[in-house]
Amino acid sequence: MRKKVFLLLFIFPFHLLFAQINMLTDLPKGYTPQEIGKRLAYHFVDGKHMLHAGKWISYPETFNWNGALKFAAMTKDKKLLKLLQDKFEPLFTTEKALLPIMNHVDLNMFGSLPLGLYQITKEKRYLDLGIPYADTQWEAPESANPEQKAWAEKGYSWQTRLWIDDMYMITIIQTQAYKVTRDRKYIDRAAKEMMLYLDELQRPNGLFYHAPDVPFYWGRGNGWMAAGMAELLQCLPKNSKDRPRILKGYRAMMESLKNYQTSKGLWNQLIDESDCWAETSGSAMFTFALITGVKNGWLDAKEYAPVVRKAWMALVSYINDRDEVTEVCVGTNKKNDKQYYYDRPRHAGDYHGQAPYLWCAVALLEK
Repeated sequence: MRKKVFLLLFIFPFHLLFAQINMLTDLPKGYTPQEIGKRLAYHFVDGKHMLHAGKWISYPETFNWNGALKFAAMTKDKKLLKLLQDKFEPLFTTEKALLPIMNHVDLNMFGSLPLGLYQITKEKRYLDLGIPYADTQWEAPESANPEQKAWAEKGYSWQTRLWIDDMYMITIIQTQAYKVTRDRKYIDRAAKEMMLYLDELQRPNGLFYHAPDVPFYWGRGNGWMAAGMAELLQCLPKNSKDRPRILKGYRAMMESLKNYQTSKGLWNQLIDESDCWAETSGSAMFTFALITGVKNGWLDAKEYAPVVRKAWMALVSYINDRDEVTEVCVGTNKKNDKQYYYDRPRHAGDYHGQAPYLWCAVALLEK
């Protein structure tokens, strides 16, 4: 980060540069990432499991857990880290049946959690548990259908389905595997997959359809894509042939999001529909992606730091006195029906919303 700031000083006046950076650090009491992160992370510790199909640890719980872990590590909160490890421990023993199977994009992402624990603890049992989730995402089973096998033959994950949600699910497990092994195969195939989704789903305005046959700019779906690109670009080596294209797609999306941010600071359930309701989970994912871009120098701080600050301040106001994020769209499958997205129920405390708030807190604290 110091090198990036040093280079920027040649083209940006001192006082203006630091004024923009301070917008992300000089936050009033009650809005600091330390306070918000602590509230939400400790709230998660006491929460019940959110299961997928009533059987396995779900992706929203996994990502909330990941966010709490990163916050504990970032703030050196040993008590919180111990509580999060203790919460995981039964998955090696009495709750082993809750470990997701490895046959779907929404299930394989679970491996990102033990790999995150391995990065913090260096305990090999976490590595051994997590890596198979990354490997099997590219190993088509005999039971795979013809379409899945066709994707695998082209070098993509057999779990490819061209829903924008996938670009966080696939990206997070593959980037985590790369971080702990430094094996380029993981990051290279994540980049190849991202290129496919950019080509198939990104529209000229920089936003993404939910799927090729669902031409709507759903908020959280676009949030998964925004967060996925941010995670990937942080890990993708500078010499990757795919990096320029992915960075271009990322910047196009961020520019569009800047233009669609509402006067109150968030983004709507359908991003381009001004009469749709403000939705917090997608807004938090966008904010995470924007923070990451500003901090890494992918986005101009003068232009985007005010967008980030406005969004974060608005997001915090949606946390109730029970440390629950409100106005969170429930789990949503694709559907070629605009009214379907307008009518989705909204929950408070849903892990779909709690998780990206924690990602934002961590990103704001990163140097």
